[in-house]
Amino acid sequence: MKELSGTNKRKIVILTNNASGLISFREELLRKLAESDNVLVVLPPSEYTAVIERTGCHVYPVDLDRRGMNPIHDLKLYRAYRQILKREHPDAVITYTVKPNVYGGRACAALKIPYLCNITGLGTAIENGGLLSHLTLRLYRIGLKHAACVFFQNEDNLSFFRQRRVVSGKTRLIPGSGVNLEHHRFEEYPSEEDGYRFLFVGRVMRDKGVRELLEAFRTIHSSHLNVMLHMIGSFDEDYQALIKQAEADGFLRYHGIQKDVHRFYQSCHCVVLPSYHEGMANVLLEAASTGRPVIATRVPGCKETFDEDCTGYGCEAKNTNSLVDALEHFLSGSEDIHRKMGKKARDKMCREFNREIVIRTYLEELENAEYGSK
Repeated sequence: MKELSGTNKRKIVILTNNASGLISFREELLRKLAESDNVLVVLPPSEYTAVIERTGCHVYPVDLDRRGMNPIHDLKLYRAYRQILKREHPDAVITYTVKPNVYGGRACAALKIPYLCNITGLGTAIENGGLLSHLTLRLYRIGLKHAACVFFQNEDNLSFFRQRRVVSGKTRLIPGSGVNLEHHRFEEYPSEEDGYRFLFVGRVMRDKGVRELLEAFRTIHSSHLNVMLHMIGSFDEDYQALIKQAEADGFLRYHGIQKDVHRFYQSCHCVVLPSYHEGMANVLLEAASTGRPVIATRVPGCKETFDEDCTGYGCEAKNTNSLVDALEHFLSGSEDIHRKMGKKARDKMCREFNREIVIRTYLEELENAEYGSK
């Protein structure tokens, strides 16, 4: 890496597939880098471009199909990355998500540019197994081969990649994206006198456990009329009919996409996430930072965010009855117990998940980054 001296700034390129996620979970990192480095963010066109530029970074749009597996499109993406990197000649590159990791990593390797990769979760393609999983891991093996460092958000994902020899060089475990303790400040626990407000925040899709969530609350509502589930998120899959039916049945209120989620954390009593898999569940970190107990599946990326019977309750993935049991466990507790759980949850976030921890780790690895993992 080039040393900073006077006006001789480093040039950092960031490759990612999603602007909203970059702003929501990595804005502080962007601002920190932009203080001393020239930072170029390469990502698909988005309404968030101006927001990213206000951090002091520059933005370069590139076409990227997040979910498609068209080899022609992917070859075009690789060529675009290589052309950009060859022109910019950065001192280091940071990549997020599958395609930037794979094709950005390959482009960096071809040009012998130091690069840092992030595994933010295994993703549906790998979790579901089969030919697509095999192909994805093979592509990862190529993309990550020469990375200066590969960041993982939980120990299980790191072990999975090492056991399958997808990574062999330097790796570091970070606490997800961390949580902004100031933005998601502690809020006093609300009274339960008028009922219980549970909150789900996430994409409305199968792998977030939405079907089990709706089934469980239908069961709970039959014996607890003072329970209401509030839901925030975009539809990634066709759940519109089920959501409308749940609203008609009186146990769900769907709020669509919300830019200010903190006020919903503030007004709820508990956040629920019955996800099948996560890298590190930002929703649970934000809820806990606000001082709210959580109910989540005991899967990698969720189980690390809470302490059982202390800051939250766990349940089994893809198991409606287990989720019902966890909800009943919460409802059997007193308001004082829940208030204390929320305070302990906040303490845990301050100790283990402060976003500043993540930023310091990136800065350390950028200082030491050299091309090649072997």
